[in-house]
Amino acid sequence: MQRDTALPALRGQVILITGAGSGIGASTAAELQRRGAIPVLVDCDPQALSATAAALGGKLLTVLADVSLPADCEAMVARTLLRHGRIDVVWANAGIASFGPLAWTHPLAWQRCIEVNVFGVFNTVHAALPEIMRSRGYIAISASVSSFAHPPGVSAYAASKAAVEAMGNAWRIELAGHGVRLGLIHATWVKTPLVTEGNMHPGFVRLRATMPGILNRDVEPTAAARMIADGIERRLRRIWVPGWVRVLHWLRVLLHTPLGEWQLRRAAPEIEALFVAGLAQHGVEASSYPPRELSRSVAKQDAGS
Repeated sequence: MQRDTALPALRGQVILITGAGSGIGASTAAELQRRGAIPVLVDCDPQALSATAAALGGKLLTVLADVSLPADCEAMVARTLLRHGRIDVVWANAGIASFGPLAWTHPLAWQRCIEVNVFGVFNTVHAALPEIMRSRGYIAISASVSSFAHPPGVSAYAASKAAVEAMGNAWRIELAGHGVRLGLIHATWVKTPLVTEGNMHPGFVRLRATMPGILNRDVEPTAAARMIADGIERRLRRIWVPGWVRVLHWLRVLLHTPLGEWQLRRAAPEIEALFVAGLAQHGVEASSYPPRELSRSVAKQDAGS
């Protein structure tokens, strides 16, 4: 797939990436740097952020930030401008998950997923927008396959990704007249800490067992990074990870018909039973939050007490 030569190459472009401490954020930052771009790494995990920066070298700018806080997003933009003087691309990639059926999940875990995945995207894009408009740049948003596929047990994550897809579609139209392009990234399972943590929960494993063959196959982070970097370089409207996801997107209207939901409806009682069984052993917080987010939640509680 050849790049549109009317668009700028990545060399020298300043690319602000949230959620860059691990997963596809870290892998794609490395790929973008390899192509000559200047990634700015933003994450809420200081250890992961430092490890990624050390692996990439080059004295990259790193910013510790919680994207659910508007002030943190304003600060990350200010620090980027202080170091580099411009922003060509902003990628709102930071995201978390929450797992559990409606009747049993922890309300604060559900709420936190929305705070990070929806308000975090808004805060990130809104803070960077003046500079993106000035550079006539590009906005990328991690929307996931979950923006149009909504399985049981992950309602918070699915709702958040459906929301950011809608936000991105509206913003693309709004910003076209300003010379700003926007792309939504629809990734399936990628071997990241987010998916690895999900696979630790028996209910999540049962959920994935409903998905046949190719729909349940993990993508290597380096492969996902190449696809995303290609999409950012070409400033695409949609970035599919992997390419067959576009077919699922075209067929999305069928996913929530009775036939499309049949396997999930059969699995839902077992998923719920597995979740309830875990409550007795681990408690509702540990069952609803992924491990890294649980540790952050506990740290916040300890700091507030």
